[in-house]
Amino acid sequence: MIAQRNKLLKNYYKDFLIRDWEKRDRTAASEIIQSVLSEYGLLFEPNGADCDVLQVEEYYLTTGGEFWVIEHQNQLVGTGAYYQVKRGEKAVEIRKMYILPSYRGLGLGKYLLQQLEAAIASRGFEQIWIETASVLVEAVKLYESNGYEKATGVETLRCDRVYVKSLRH
Repeated sequence: MIAQRNKLLKNYYKDFLIRDWEKRDRTAASEIIQSVLSEYGLLFEPNGADCDVLQVEEYYLTTGGEFWVIEHQNQLVGTGAYYQVKRGEKAVEIRKMYILPSYRGLGLGKYLLQQLEAAIASRGFEQIWIETASVLVEAVKLYESNGYEKATGVETLRCDRVYVKSLRH
């Protein structure tokens, strides 16, 4: 049995607040994701790969996952999430890790990834999967430089890369 998280997330990186998603964040979070995808020439798929951001309760909150938002001066500037998947052993998939362009290059993405990994490990999960697109060059570099290994079995049409990382040592 995977342990449930009891306390609410409220974490700071410099002057950025990383916190649990709230219903009032639905529109802003989806706009961030749509904006970043558009920046790289990728389509926002509300009835496909992105339906989870419009239905956070169903995909994350009631299934043992988490969806976080990043705030800067009371504005959302990024997102990050994970949920349990039926791949591997005690596995989750990190999803919706997006940061607006003007907030990249500050170490925020690496910090967010590390915080997601720590939360995942603390809940007893042993494997992390990530699907991404090659055009998301910064994301690919981030994952590869943080111990994610190329794998096979892409399940999302928009993505052409899949990575896996074992938390067992």
